[in-house]
Amino acid sequence: MSEPFINKVAESGLITLDLEKWYPRDETAVFDMKDYLFMGMILKEKDFRDALKNIDWESYRGKNVAVTCSADAIIPVWAYMLVATYLQPFAKEMVMGDEKELHKTIFLKNLSAIDVNEYTDKKVVIKGCGETPIADYVYMEITKLLRPVVKSIMYGEPCSTVPVFKKK
Repeated sequence: MSEPFINKVAESGLITLDLEKWYPRDETAVFDMKDYLFMGMILKEKDFRDALKNIDWESYRGKNVAVTCSADAIIPVWAYMLVATYLQPFAKEMVMGDEKELHKTIFLKNLSAIDVNEYTDKKVVIKGCGETPIADYVYMEITKLLRPVVKSIMYGEPCSTVPVFKKK
């Protein structure tokens, strides 16, 4: 008679964290200032203000918005501030930068909402493979958040991990 199968991974007390859980999934939009520049290069205050008054800001409702200027133009700081005053009542979140910067900001914001105290003195495995590509900065951020409280941090899968940190 054979011995019963023992799942050592299940008995190890490891907690697997899948970073895809905090991956930004909300709808995004880009507000490109170049569309409101004279000749695609010059910001004329009166024209700019008039253009902003005529935008359907409702189309940004509930979206994360990247505010950028894809033209090689000098945009005064007040122009970004003015756009923010129009976007703020509608946008879920807004970031000055491109879509990549928006994604990074939202991802880091999502991670910062983790209650790290849930992981106090726990052995945590940060899942390393998944269907959604996770950027390197996310792994660094989760390590920074968890290191002060966890017993250990590993990377990979529970059956095959790379040790990253162990409390002494």
